[in-house]
Amino acid sequence: MTVVLPGLLAAQRPASPDWTAFDRYVAKAATDWRVPALAIAVVKDDSLVFAKGYGVLETGTQRRADAHTRFAIGSTTKAMTAAALAMLIDEGKLRWDDHVADYVPDLQLADEYASHELTIRDLLTHRTGLGSTDMLWFRWRYSMPEMIHRLRYVKPETSFRSNWDYQNVMYAIGGTIVERASGMSWDAFMRTRIFAPLGMTETEPLVSAIAGKENVAVPHALVRDTVRVVPVRTTDDIAPAGSVWSSVTDMSKWMRFMLDSGRVGTKRLIAPATFRELVSPQIRAPMSEYPALRLAKPDFFSYGLGWFLQDYRERMVWMHTGSIDGMCAIIGLMPNERVGVYVLENLDHAELRHGLMYSVFDLYTGGPSRDWSADLHTLFTDAARANQGRAVARNTQARPSLPLERYAGTYVDSAYGTVTVTVANGALKAQIVNEPVQDLEPWEYETFRTVSTDPSRPATPLTFRPDGTGGISSVQLLGIAFARTRATNRRE
Repeated sequence: MTVVLPGLLAAQRPASPDWTAFDRYVAKAATDWRVPALAIAVVKDDSLVFAKGYGVLETGTQRRADAHTRFAIGSTTKAMTAAALAMLIDEGKLRWDDHVADYVPDLQLADEYASHELTIRDLLTHRTGLGSTDMLWFRWRYSMPEMIHRLRYVKPETSFRSNWDYQNVMYAIGGTIVERASGMSWDAFMRTRIFAPLGMTETEPLVSAIAGKENVAVPHALVRDTVRVVPVRTTDDIAPAGSVWSSVTDMSKWMRFMLDSGRVGTKRLIAPATFRELVSPQIRAPMSEYPALRLAKPDFFSYGLGWFLQDYRERMVWMHTGSIDGMCAIIGLMPNERVGVYVLENLDHAELRHGLMYSVFDLYTGGPSRDWSADLHTLFTDAARANQGRAVARNTQARPSLPLERYAGTYVDSAYGTVTVTVANGALKAQIVNEPVQDLEPWEYETFRTVSTDPSRPATPLTFRPDGTGGISSVQLLGIAFARTRATNRRE
């Protein structure tokens, strides 16, 4: 719906935004979305024009958030890694279209052609042909060298360079290239070449570095419709793809750096031609990536080097989101208007972030405006209800078709590892890759679930596939099929 918010968004471009009204709007929106803590910064030209924190760092406490509160910035880190590579390009140490094999010869892919032809540009534009491999780091915490080795066993989902498919592990290899081309660790490069020149004193490149710091937001998620604290999720194993923690005060400095095309004051850190490549469309991205685009209705949506590129009211927008357990972020820049907005929240996937980005853009573009918070809240609430309506009720009478002993065995996926299922005292147990042994409970037909008593850690379903001869051929979990080894692929 299109509305005019009195005192906030006028029908014509305002001479100066009413920040008092905007402050009230953000405070109410944060409450409506049940976000424990939120911080937002707005820059115009080379000035920070608005910065404030809302709410509390942790539910049930009185510690207030402010513009210096540190949150996980998630995948908005990716643009920083791309900027680091841009600096090395300016130094003549690499090129966008250099082959990755020249820097990371231990990386091999299942597609032999892709292994040879994969470039740095391919890593940064999510066009490697691989689908998500996030379980390698997200759940099973393999190191980067281990992930690089295991990628050779991952079957591509699409042909090389034909499709955009978000890929954190491949993107993180860009950080490995930073290290090998510069002789510095990725996090040291961030500190010395980006954070220090920009004066970003409240920013840490690794999750491990945030421990013990003051004024740090605590992650939360909606668990059974209740806002609960959830554990901090480390992303240090893929740090170049999303491990930075920062405040909106510091990220305002990053926004001004980007809006000034890679300069800090009179000092240029990235050459003009190299900078333009960062924010030039490289591959079309699917608009389904962000439901908010259904309301924004851009004419184009593409991906650059660490940036989504779209139009809004006939203006160019550079943006990116960041999401990790209990935390989310968004950066949105309108380069021609020299306007930037950065939002940090400590509630998992609180899509108010998009609403606040577009609300700030409306402040500077004029014309009719809308209540983005309300409209997006309705959009996501309706979608959640539709998903609930599509859920199929569990058939509690559908029991496993085979004796429990038939499910016991060793199941292997070369990329992800081994699942070992055993039976004892009339029940199944499973060790999933490198996790502790967990009890399994029958759920429905050939599906069992891990027994979880932690509401923030949902049970994992394991679906066994019968082989038609009284045995089991594989077990499927988390979208991965683990094949039963020959030694156990027999009728017990």
